[in-house]
Amino acid sequence: MQQFDVIVVGKGNAALCAALTARDKGASVAMLEAATEDESGGNSRFAGGVMRFAYDKVEDLQQITDIPEDEAKNTDWDSNSIEEFYEDLYRVTNYRTDPNLSETLITQSHAGMVWLRGQGASFVPNYGAQSAIVNGKRKFFGRFPLTVNGGGAGLVDDLTRTAVKKGIEIFYETRAISLIYDGEHVLGVRAKQQGKLVEFHGLSVVLACGGFEANPEMRTRYLGPGWELAKVRGSRHNLGEGLKMALEIGACPYGNWSGRHAVSWEQHAPEFGVVERSHEPYRHSYPLSIMINAEGKRFVDEGADFYNYTYAKYGAEVLKQSGQFAYQVFDAKVKPLLKSEYSGRNVTRFTANTLEELAGKLEGVDPQGFLRTVREYNAAVRTDVPFNHAVRDGRGTVGIDIPKSNWANTLDTAPFEAYGVTCGITFTFGGVRIDHETGQVLDLGYKPIPGLYAAGEMVGGIFYFNYPAGTGLVSGTVFGRIAGAGASGAALAA
Repeated sequence: MQQFDVIVVGKGNAALCAALTARDKGASVAMLEAATEDESGGNSRFAGGVMRFAYDKVEDLQQITDIPEDEAKNTDWDSNSIEEFYEDLYRVTNYRTDPNLSETLITQSHAGMVWLRGQGASFVPNYGAQSAIVNGKRKFFGRFPLTVNGGGAGLVDDLTRTAVKKGIEIFYETRAISLIYDGEHVLGVRAKQQGKLVEFHGLSVVLACGGFEANPEMRTRYLGPGWELAKVRGSRHNLGEGLKMALEIGACPYGNWSGRHAVSWEQHAPEFGVVERSHEPYRHSYPLSIMINAEGKRFVDEGADFYNYTYAKYGAEVLKQSGQFAYQVFDAKVKPLLKSEYSGRNVTRFTANTLEELAGKLEGVDPQGFLRTVREYNAAVRTDVPFNHAVRDGRGTVGIDIPKSNWANTLDTAPFEAYGVTCGITFTFGGVRIDHETGQVLDLGYKPIPGLYAAGEMVGGIFYFNYPAGTGLVSGTVFGRIAGAGASGAALAA
C-alpha cells in the first residue's frame, strides 16, 4: 500500500495535465499507467497533434509559439474566434454538445495552450496539414494553424519530462482494476502491478484512462454489430476499465455512448496503432477523391466540408460497406495535393493508365459498377466553377443521387490511383457526467462523488455523432487542469 494526496489513472495528455496541475498546487501525485514506459501515453501518443483553440489574431498565436514578425505579417493565419469555435462544435454535434462543458472547453482553450507551453510543450505552425499558397501568400484554413512539435508523442514526452522533474511518481505496468470506495468516499485504487495486486491510497482519484475503443466486446455492445471488426488507431490499453470502475460505484453515464471518432484508415493496417508509425495509415485526402465500395458505388459526399469536419464520422460509413472496405480514387491532376502518407511504403494502392485497367485491378470491386459510377460522376461535375482546394470552392456535381459539394474534378487524367481503406476507430464518445467547474464525477442523482474526478475521453457529453479535428487534445488539457485543481484542492483541504 502506498499513500498519496492525488492518484491519477492514465498517462495521456489529460492525465498528465491533471497530475501537473495537482503537483503545482502542492499535492503529492502518483500516476498509474497500464502500459510499459515505451508504450505509455494512451491515445494522446498516437494523435496527429493539431490543436483547435480560440484565437482572433496572430498575436494570440505568438503567446503559444515563436513566430517571426515578417512571417506573422505575410501570412493569413485564419481565425477561430470564440463564436466560430462555438459554431463549429455545435454544428458538427447537431447542437447536442453539453452547453456548460462546451463553454468551459472553448473559453479556457487558449489559456490551456499558453499553460501547456509553460509546462514544456512545444508548438509549431501547421504548414503541412491545412495551409496553401494562394495568390502568392501563405493561407491557413480549417481553424487550427498550430500543431504540437513531434505530434501527440512529442506532447506526451514533453509533459512526462516535466512531471518527472516535479517529483510526480509514475508507476508503469500498473493497471487499475477497481476503486477503493467505502460507500461515501473514494479512498484510492486497486491495481495489478506486473501481475500482483497492489493498493494505492489517496485523498482524491482522477480517472483519465480513455474510453473503450480497444475493447471489441464493449464496442459491439455499445456501438453495434460489426464494430468488433474495426481497426484501432491508437493504444491497445484503452479497454474501458476506468468507465467500468466509475459506473460500478454509481457514477452517472453521460453522452453519446453509441458514438465514436472513426476514420478512413489503411485497409491492411495492424490491429492496433504502432507508435513509431502512427501517422502512416492516415488517409485524409479523400475530399479530392471519389470513394467507392465493393459494388463500385459512391456512398458519401466526399466534399461536404474540409476533412477535419467529416473525417471522424466517415470511418463508420466505410465500416457499413460490404467487406468493411472502400477505395479512394484520384487522377493525376490532384496527385501533388495528396498528403505525404499516400506515398508511404505500407500503402494499399493500385495504379493504372486507364479507368478500365484500374477497374480490373480493384480487389473485391464490381468493375462495371465502378465504371458506370465514374461516367455518371464525370458528367455531373460543374466544370464551370474554378477548383480551389484552400476554400470550400462550390465546385460540385449536379444531377446525381449522392452529390459532391466541393472539390469535384473529373477523373480524366492518367495515371489513375486507388487507395484501399477500412475503418480505424480513435476513441469513444460515451463517458461519465462531471461538474464542469471542478471535474468531480457525479452520481446517478447528479450529486458529486467525494474523492472522484475525471478528465479526457472519460468525460461524456462533449462530442455527439461527429468531431471537429484538433479538439480532443485541447479538451484533455482544459478538463485535465480542472480535475487536477479540483482533486488537489479537496485533498489538501482534508
